[in-house]
Amino acid sequence: MKILLVEDDPTLGEAVMLAIRQAGFAVDWAQDGVQAENALSGYSYDAMLLDLGLPRREGLEVLRHLRKRGVTLPVMILTARDTVEDRVRGLDAGADDYLLKPFALNELLARLRALLRRAHGLADTQIRMGRLSFDSVKRQVYVGDVPLVLSAREMEVLEILLNHAGHVTAKEAIADRLTGWEEGVGDNAVEVYIHRLRRKLAGSGVLIRTLRGLGYLLEAEK
Repeated sequence: MKILLVEDDPTLGEAVMLAIRQAGFAVDWAQDGVQAENALSGYSYDAMLLDLGLPRREGLEVLRHLRKRGVTLPVMILTARDTVEDRVRGLDAGADDYLLKPFALNELLARLRALLRRAHGLADTQIRMGRLSFDSVKRQVYVGDVPLVLSAREMEVLEILLNHAGHVTAKEAIADRLTGWEEGVGDNAVEVYIHRLRRKLAGSGVLIRTLRGLGYLLEAEK
């Protein structure tokens, strides 16, 4: 999954970006409101972490513009503004969660995982299909009770497909969600990850179908 971090404090931004990456997510980091809006216009994200006191354009203005366009992207506000009125303004502007600075990184990650689960209609920390289960907290995949050894990229691809199970996911969308601005994953690399996953998922009761010209479909074996 891919997260947009919008934070102008370089020290905090570096720490949060590193924590998000270590938790298994791709992340882009925008350091002002205009850069954030450009990122939102040009890329797809699964959630946004949004500071309010931003240069060039306030965080609340970014959020209001996003909701005015009808975009339902999950948004968590990260801010030192701690009055009840500030929290009400943020939530009424369309935020899904509100975390006060200073915060513990493990709480931020737990709230982010919960935000993503709600966005995908999941109540549990585990996604199950066939004999396959994916633990989004431990970042571990099992077939039955046996752990499945996957590379970090393979796990990311599998998580993307699981979150869109029953729906076609374009190859380009997978490549986009695997990396941040500084990196790049080509279509051929996605094909390699899919090939490896198919081999490793044998006996799991789960299939990855290729729909030529459209993308990939994860479904339970019939």
